[in-house]
Amino acid sequence: MQTFNIDNVRAELFSFDAGSEVKEYHLMLHVTNPLLTFAQQIEALLSAYDQLGRNQLAGASAVFKRYFVSDAANQADNILAAEYADCALSIIQQAPLDGTKVALWAYLQTGVLPHATGSGLYASAHGGYKHLWTGGAHAEAATSEGQTSILINQYVMQLLQEGGTLSDNCIRTWFFVNDIDNHYGGVVKARNDVFYTQNMTDKTHFIASTGIGGRQADPRVLSQFDAYAVCGLQKGQVRHLYALDHLNRTSEYGVSFERGTIVDYGDRRHVFISGTASINHKGEIVHHGDVVKQTHRMWENVEALLTEGDCTFEDIGQMIVYLRDPADYAVVRRLYEERFPGKPTVFVGAAVCRPGWLIEMECMGVKKIDNPQFAPY
Repeated sequence: MQTFNIDNVRAELFSFDAGSEVKEYHLMLHVTNPLLTFAQQIEALLSAYDQLGRNQLAGASAVFKRYFVSDAANQADNILAAEYADCALSIIQQAPLDGTKVALWAYLQTGVLPHATGSGLYASAHGGYKHLWTGGAHAEAATSEGQTSILINQYVMQLLQEGGTLSDNCIRTWFFVNDIDNHYGGVVKARNDVFYTQNMTDKTHFIASTGIGGRQADPRVLSQFDAYAVCGLQKGQVRHLYALDHLNRTSEYGVSFERGTIVDYGDRRHVFISGTASINHKGEIVHHGDVVKQTHRMWENVEALLTEGDCTFEDIGQMIVYLRDPADYAVVRRLYEERFPGKPTVFVGAAVCRPGWLIEMECMGVKKIDNPQFAPY
């Protein structure tokens, strides 16, 4: 991990090099001066990004970017006007909790050429694999259930155009739910129903996912969708993580996602940990009302999932931390700084799907392995 301070921006950078053509980076950019206007903040972020691109990230291309903003209705258009990267792009109203208006997570790789495909997904290919990203997808319908049903079914058709299926190739999804306390149920029902049509049940498997509060620029959008899929995988390359001594199957309380997923290539293992909170193996909330204790239990759950995937927090390249109450930011940030100094992390305001959960986190990582059974990344 490296940290850089560049003209009102703090950059946190995770780098991975397996000795092959494809190096990987997770980059978090944070504005350090909250007194700047939004225009000045986004200009500072993009300037820092460009500077890193000419130096520490030379030769790397972004395959996915997500902007976390404080007021999407008044800020999304400014970002779209300034952005020029040919990669999947997500903009979501989840205000950075450091008092600024915008933060950026970028996932970058060398040796790939991201590009838009005819299906509407963004692709990058290497080593016989085709990686497919989508960001900021939304649909028109009167309810969150209707919007989510359209989104997933459209995504199924997009994957088919790329030679993939939801069941075999989708690795990770995100659902951002406007007014989650009232609209999450519709998202859950639509996901359950569509997954069933794709032969995805508790007897087969689901997909690593985060369902979290977040708003799009258009207030009529109740469900925004990001996703990642890989075509070209063989049987055995994808495994799901359960940590049943700490967590229960999500289907036991009516939802359909996996706690975590690992994907093995010949030279590296990718790990994707879903949105994880303070929960026990019976599906019960642990430590009601205590954000410190909930944080520690959440870490324990994530660590159990990582251990099952033969990974550790050292392999994690980025973390997104969601807090229901912005007043918890100072204490939670201190906890993270003590345990994970320098780790690319963003803290945002977002309600979790159960009001009793004060905090949730997700993360992604990569570990070097040598598995000749599969082709390198």
